[in-house]
Amino acid sequence: MESNLANKEKKIWLSSPHLGQNEQTYVQEALDSNWVAPLGSNITDFEQGLQNYIKENKYVVALNSGTAAIHLALIMAGVGVGDEVLCQSFTFSASANPIVYLGAKPVFVDSEKDTWNMCPMLLEEAIKERILKGVKPKAIIAVHLYGMPYKAQQISIIGKKYNIPIVEDSAEALGSKVDEKYCGTFGLYGVFSFNGNKIITTSGGGTLIVNSEKEKEKAIYLATQAKDQAPHFQHSQIGYNYRMSNVLAGIGKGQLEVLEDRVKTRRRIFDRYFEELKNLDFKFLEEPKGFKSNRWLTTIQTPSFQTREKIRKALEIKNIESRPLWKPMHLQPVFKNCKAYISGVSENLFEKGLCLPSSSNLTEKDLGRIIEVLKKF
Repeated sequence: MESNLANKEKKIWLSSPHLGQNEQTYVQEALDSNWVAPLGSNITDFEQGLQNYIKENKYVVALNSGTAAIHLALIMAGVGVGDEVLCQSFTFSASANPIVYLGAKPVFVDSEKDTWNMCPMLLEEAIKERILKGVKPKAIIAVHLYGMPYKAQQISIIGKKYNIPIVEDSAEALGSKVDEKYCGTFGLYGVFSFNGNKIITTSGGGTLIVNSEKEKEKAIYLATQAKDQAPHFQHSQIGYNYRMSNVLAGIGKGQLEVLEDRVKTRRRIFDRYFEELKNLDFKFLEEPKGFKSNRWLTTIQTPSFQTREKIRKALEIKNIESRPLWKPMHLQPVFKNCKAYISGVSENLFEKGLCLPSSSNLTEKDLGRIIEVLKKF
């Protein structure tokens, strides 16, 4: 009976799109002008708008996914067949899959407890051991998980020390900062995702962040089938169909206008959860000094796997979506034969951790429903 009643309640999603006022206007302009392909003013405005937001003299290339952006970043970093790439284990598979696209080998590195991201000590240990074995890693993929920045300064120092480029996976961290510098601007290349569940969306899409106009031209060349300048179609290297459309860029252009509000709202949602639940047996991921998370998702650690599952199912009965934390890549069947440097941190987080609904369009009533279930439990 309870389950039937619960199913009549409104579904509360983990992280749903939240459109503003002007997205439809910009999309309609693309349709009216007949510029629906990967060219047009929305593309130009979206890229320029994001460049203005993140600053640091960076250049933005709008693509059809964050995964495509990682793929192009690895190509531009010189990764090829047989190379090794060090990758954060505690992440979504899209961080690691492009390594395999190139015939390279992922080597996974576990997390530290302060941010849940790549452990600098384990990273350096992995680099030293790989070099001793005669295989110097070609790149490092570090991830700002759930909007919490990784230890950017320490990892940047390690990358420079061993002359290994860093691909900064900021898919979940648009608007997050370390010492007032935006995530996405610390690595040689940065990546954002605008998938439907991200803090702002283009329905599907991503961007590659580069350091020069020349690199931007190179990325666009690769993302548009690597067409040489000629009156006919001529190709000197393999290219990809990765560019974002002018229609979707119109959504992104409108979403950029509300980005700061979305960050403030998600942070306010985290604060509400924290204040209501801090005296219960849950642990929250708090910000180290100088770190500012966009709080894309509010996450908790529960006392045990059994507790986590009971809470998740109790929320599910009430038609509320929640989700376990990412299953580490070194535990994924597809990567079972990959080398990994493991401390046990990410396995413990996966076993006990849960993501709570964090959409910026959650109402006070929605939050009340979620918190009531957690407190009753």
